[in-house]
Amino acid sequence: MWIADNWKDYEVIDTSSGEKLERWGNYILVRPDPQVIWNTPKNAQGWKKKNGHYHRSAKGGGEWEFFNLPEEWSIHYKELTFNLKPFSFKHTGLFPEQAVNWDWFSELIRNAGRPIKVLNLFAYTGGATLSAAKAGAQVTHVDASKGMVAWAKENAVSSGLKDAPIRWLVDDCVKFVEREIRRGNHYDAIIMDPPSYGRGPKGEIWKIEESIFPFIELTTQILSDQPLFFLVNSYTTGLQPAVLTYMIETAICSRFGGHVDASEIGLPVSSNGLVLPCGASGRWVGSK
Repeated sequence: MWIADNWKDYEVIDTSSGEKLERWGNYILVRPDPQVIWNTPKNAQGWKKKNGHYHRSAKGGGEWEFFNLPEEWSIHYKELTFNLKPFSFKHTGLFPEQAVNWDWFSELIRNAGRPIKVLNLFAYTGGATLSAAKAGAQVTHVDASKGMVAWAKENAVSSGLKDAPIRWLVDDCVKFVEREIRRGNHYDAIIMDPPSYGRGPKGEIWKIEESIFPFIELTTQILSDQPLFFLVNSYTTGLQPAVLTYMIETAICSRFGGHVDASEIGLPVSSNGLVLPCGASGRWVGSK
């Protein structure tokens, strides 16, 4: 498993009974997590001294309960700053486990010895975008949500990357890639973090099990002649590391060579030494 263990401003303190106890900077949150199917004593102090608790409803969805939590605050990862706020369906605007991938591709970019153009698809609030830009890449950030792109821009400003070479686009990712093919544009690296299910700006339906492999194949058409890396993230249970490996090998290695690694990604639990599984990632690296 690839573990995001370089955080100082974030930690999973404990896990039990379908919930995780987390520290986000100076604030403690309790949020549901479907991976936590074990029941252990909730002895960690934060369970009783939390600042926010997201309660899942039996009918689906849920709602927040707050205890002296600000509307917005920020945390840091290395040289980056992320603005957080609790919003619908338990999220805060950041997936901390992705830091293990940020570190991986940032090193590739810094050591490439050439300018690198990165395309970040389903780019959310910009964690991967800012990491790639900080490492020296030129980044195109694409997400269908206008609000998420605006949030990512705020994170860029907070991280000192206001003037970094980042192109911000509110667009359907599939439609954007199709247009880039027609335009003849190419990228040295592609990052994608597709949702399990979603709709584009004009109601386009995305179901990951049906859409992900054709989309990976489509994006290979905009890779440069010497691509550096390709990263696919999945939070869908059916897309296990082996499935990610086979998809990337089939779509990319046949054309570009290189090699693929895939693994679960996770976060260390500080109270007991466990690692909380947080989905999976497939990584392809081009031949040197």
